[in-house]
This record gives sequence, structure tokens and C-alpha cells, in this order.
Amino acid sequence: MIDWDAIDTVLLDMDGTLLDLHFDNHFWQEHVPLRYAERHGLPHAEARSRLIDIYRAKAGTLDWYCVDFWTRELQLDIARLKEEVAHLIAVHPDVPRFLEALRRHGKGVALVTNAHRKSLSLKMARTGLQVHFDLLITSHEVGLPKEDPAFWPALRALLPYDPARTLLIDDSLPVLRSARQGGIAHLLAVYLPDTRQPEKDVGEFAALRHFSEILPK
Repeated sequence: MIDWDAIDTVLLDMDGTLLDLHFDNHFWQEHVPLRYAERHGLPHAEARSRLIDIYRAKAGTLDWYCVDFWTRELQLDIARLKEEVAHLIAVHPDVPRFLEALRRHGKGVALVTNAHRKSLSLKMARTGLQVHFDLLITSHEVGLPKEDPAFWPALRALLPYDPARTLLIDDSLPVLRSARQGGIAHLLAVYLPDTRQPEKDVGEFAALRHFSEILPK
């Protein structure tokens, strides 16, 4: 699936790629509606319906990924609420083994995530994965979400890389399509971002089920 001799740099998404997306899906679809209903005196179903409309309006923007924005918008301490369900944060199988193999083979490795720095810090504290990366970069530092094709050339100010010799692994089809427009030559999707859900339609992209499938030899 991957010609590792053709790749110098590996860019890895976090949520749904390295980490099970169940945490985030549960948090936004179940836990936040529960706390929002309590805060605003609403039935849970009504709170959830109202939040889904608010979420849709911000999908694909930096605000959607911003802990501080949602804290203000919903009048909830989002960072604290994430701590309440942090036990659900889980690393996908074979991820540490894969990251260690990249290091052994001399690849540059960066975590490139839309997640807010507060979410990133929580997840790295829970998983310890930060030791495997040269850089941890959030879209807030770049100033654009990964869904914007301009993100990828802008990223090179923080992380010099050759797009022709770079691999991006991400569970988001809009992000993968954006990266393709941004010139990244090697792209890989993920079949099971959320292990509690059925396999995802990966569109036109090659995809992995387990990181053991693409270990560099």
C-alpha cells in the first residue's frame, strides 16, 4: 500500500486516525447535550436537537474545533467536561508500534490536527504519544482548518516538507481532498475512525483498518 522509499515525512491526524473517535462522538453527541440540558433547564432530546443545529453551522471552521469558542457559545466549561469523560480516550491498535517503526526508519513525523491545543494537551497527557513526534501542530497555529487547501502550503512555514515525498493519514475525506489540492502526493484514509461504528466509506482513497498493515519493513 505504501512505498516507504518514496516518503520522507509522515503527517498524522489525531482524532479518528491515531485515537478512537468514539471519545469525540460520545462527548459532542451525548455528554455535552446532557450538561447543556442541565445548564439551561431543557429536556435532553431538545438540548441535543438544538446543539446539532448549532454544530452544523460551524462545521469545517476553526470555531468548530475551538474549545474556547464552545465554552463561550454554550456557557459550559468544555475543557472541564472533556476531563469528565477522559477515560474514554483510547489509542487505536498498533499505533505506538507504527510510530516507533517510523522513527527507526528515519522518517520525519508530525501530528497535524484540527483539535484545539487544550484538547491536544488532554489527549497527549492520557496517551503519552507525544514522545513519538518531531512536532505537534494544531490548525489554530496555522490559522486555517485542514479542510482549506491553503492550509497545506501555510503549514510549511512551521514544518518544512516536500509535498511530493509526504504521506498524510487522516480519517476526514474533506481533509484528504484538501491535502490533495495542496499538493501532498501520498494520502491514506481510515476505515474505522470510531470502533463502535460500521466501516466508513473512504471514497476514492486507499485506506487502512490497522496500522500493522503499513509498518515500514
